[in-house]
Amino acid sequence: MKPSEVNNMLPFLLRRENVARYEDGVVVIGDRRKYPFEKSYVHCNDVESVAQAIEGMVTQGGGPSHASAYAMVMAARQCADQSAEGQLKTLDAARNRLVDTRPTNTAMARRLETIMEFIEMALKEGKNVEQTLLDWIEAFRDENYRRYAVMGELGASLMDDGDGILTMCFAETAFLLSLAMAKRDGKNIRVFTPETRPYLQGARLTAPSVHELGIPVQIIGDNMPGYILSQGKVQKYFTAADLVTLDGHVVNKIGTFQNAIAAHYHGVPYFVFAWPDKLKPDRASIEIEERDPAEMKSCRGVPTTDQAIDAYYPAFDITPPRLVAGVITIKGIHSAYDLARYSG
Repeated sequence: MKPSEVNNMLPFLLRRENVARYEDGVVVIGDRRKYPFEKSYVHCNDVESVAQAIEGMVTQGGGPSHASAYAMVMAARQCADQSAEGQLKTLDAARNRLVDTRPTNTAMARRLETIMEFIEMALKEGKNVEQTLLDWIEAFRDENYRRYAVMGELGASLMDDGDGILTMCFAETAFLLSLAMAKRDGKNIRVFTPETRPYLQGARLTAPSVHELGIPVQIIGDNMPGYILSQGKVQKYFTAADLVTLDGHVVNKIGTFQNAIAAHYHGVPYFVFAWPDKLKPDRASIEIEERDPAEMKSCRGVPTTDQAIDAYYPAFDITPPRLVAGVITIKGIHSAYDLARYSG
C-alpha cells in the first residue's frame, strides 16, 4: 500500500499530520491530553519544550519518536551558525535530553542514534543539516507506513469473524490498521478497551479511534478484563509494545501483564505488534519508567484521595514470553522465544 492510502485508513489521532509535523522551524504536536474533547496542537519552539511535551503526555506511544525527530531538525536550524564542532555538541546534547524523556521505550533512542549518524555525515560533507534530516525523516515515515501496512495485514489475518478483541492502552498504528483491514475483509469484530488510568488512554484515545473506524467498542474498567474473559466475550488479546527484548519479554503500559495472565488462564492468545530491540537482549536490560506518584492520586485534574497518602506509579510492566502467542513484525509472526533471529 502507498503511504497515502495507509494514512487515509487511519483514524484522526494517527494520521501523519496529526501526530507531529515540522512547520517553518516549529514542531507541531497533536495534543492527546485533550482528545477527544478537543482536536488541538502544541507548538514547540525549542528542544526543551518538545522534551517537556513528551514528559507531560502531550503525545505518547509512537508519537515521541516523531516529535523528537522533528525537534532535532529544529535544533539543527537554530544552531546552524555554529562551527561544525559546536553544532555536533549542541545536537548531541539535544539528543540526550530527548532520550531521557522516555527511558523504557527505546524506539525513540534508536531513531535518534540514526539521526546523529546523519548529522555527522552532513557536517562532514558540508550539507545543510536541517534539510538533510528533514528529507530522511519524511522518507523514513513513508517506509514506516509500508511496514505498518504489512503488520496490519498480519494482525487482520489473526482476527476471525465474530471475534471479541481485548487491547490495552493505545496500541497505535498497526493495531488500528488491523482492525480497519479486518472490517474491510468483511469480518465483524468487537473491541474491549480498559480505560487505562490515570491518563485514560484507553477511554480517550483507543475507544474514540475504534469508534471512528465504525467498529463496535466498549470501554471497561482496568480491573474488568478477567471477568470479561471468563464470560467468553474475548477470543484474542492484542497490544502494541514499548519494548520487546530479544528473549521475548514484552514491555507495555502497566496492566498489560495482568491481562496476559488472565488471557492465558482462559485460553485466549496474546499477540503483540512490535519491532524487537537488538540492543535489549533480556529482562535484565529493561529500565522501567517510574512516574511521579502524585499522578496516581488524581484523574484528569480531579483528586481521588487524600494527597497526604503515599502512592507508586511504575508506568510499564513486563510480560514473559510464555504468555505471548506471537510477536507480529514486518517479517512475519514470530514465537517470542525466537526473536534473536529477527533481522530487520
